[in-house]
Amino acid sequence: MTFFRTFCINALLTGGIEDVTFNLDFLDAITNRIKTKDGGWSDMITDRAKDIPPFIVMDVLEKAQEMERKGQRIIHLEVGEPDFDTPSCIKDACLKAMKDGKTHYTHSLGVMELREAICEHYFNKYGVTVAPDQIIVTSGTSPAMLLIFAAIMNGGDEIIISDPHYACYPNFIRFLDGVAVRVNVYEEEGFQYTPEAIQSKITKRTRGVMINSPSNPTGNLLSPERMAAIAALGVPVISDEIYHGLVYEGKEHSILEFTDNAFVINGFSKTYAMTGWRLGYLIAPREYIRPMQKIQQNLFISANAFVQWAGIAALREAAADVERMKKIYDERRRFMIKRLREIGLGIRVEPTGAFYILGNIKSFSADSYKTAFDILTATGVGVTPGIDFGTNCEGYLRFSYANSIENMAEGLDKIEQYFRHL
Repeated sequence: MTFFRTFCINALLTGGIEDVTFNLDFLDAITNRIKTKDGGWSDMITDRAKDIPPFIVMDVLEKAQEMERKGQRIIHLEVGEPDFDTPSCIKDACLKAMKDGKTHYTHSLGVMELREAICEHYFNKYGVTVAPDQIIVTSGTSPAMLLIFAAIMNGGDEIIISDPHYACYPNFIRFLDGVAVRVNVYEEEGFQYTPEAIQSKITKRTRGVMINSPSNPTGNLLSPERMAAIAALGVPVISDEIYHGLVYEGKEHSILEFTDNAFVINGFSKTYAMTGWRLGYLIAPREYIRPMQKIQQNLFISANAFVQWAGIAALREAAADVERMKKIYDERRRFMIKRLREIGLGIRVEPTGAFYILGNIKSFSADSYKTAFDILTATGVGVTPGIDFGTNCEGYLRFSYANSIENMAEGLDKIEQYFRHL
């Protein structure tokens, strides 16, 4: 620090700065900022960076991984990641693309062939017509979310979300200086949004309503009638459809079946077991595409080239693999629901999508955060505290059945013993 101060004083003098006293005062302020406990610039960290909450499930996972490194056996029921390997047809397509030299920048909207395949998928599955110029391919769904919120919100604008909700929704909104307006949804109603409750939250600053069906963390679906009613409110709908393809009873619906005044977020991570590939996309009204494209060009340039060709194979060749995985997920879902009820965790409405179950632990504990970490420490089983998904989700734990029945059985036996000894 002394060297830095001497260097700056010499620079002031040799630069012919007359008011050295003023500049030394400024230098003192700078050096005081630098001289922090850790030797860094910590008091210059932005409020945006300081205030963003942690993604608690990742804290649980990272604590579990630390325990694993020390040799302890951990059963992971916390993380929302398929335990299946990516289907071979997808990996083969990626390898072929690399061998064929598809290793360069692509169009910022994404490879045309992939966007055409996405259009085919939405027509064949939902009967809706989407054009390639309405699609932006992204490096996972998180950038897609960022592009949408950045394009539709100014500071202080509002996005309506459910509570419980995917943990990162309000953090994205707040990070872009927006306001997440929460609508509570309740277990006894199957965690269903009601259009009436949404209507009561709409203001002149509302820029969108966020829906997620099948939902993380609840695993529940919105009925088509309710989706139509939400669309009829006249507010743009942002529909996170990442768990489409993982539905075990009934049928999932795209918001595009009910309105064009909508933004769709989707990707390949969950249905195709491609979490590490980081491939997603958004569908939007045409007038928003160019503004979002410019953000994509500046922040991300384009999605990974050869991974996009793997995405084409996923959409066109992996249907049988998806059905195989879905059948196994359903067996796990039924097993876990039965076992959680035997343990004494409340489940009023059985979830029928994604790979999550919210278990009501209010008869055991009012602090889901402490309970989740206590369970991990005491039993070696990772679960996610409900508080990660909103204040209305306190008193719940989220369990993921993206693990084998054998591992789930062992983990749930340990959790049962934990609750018996409270």
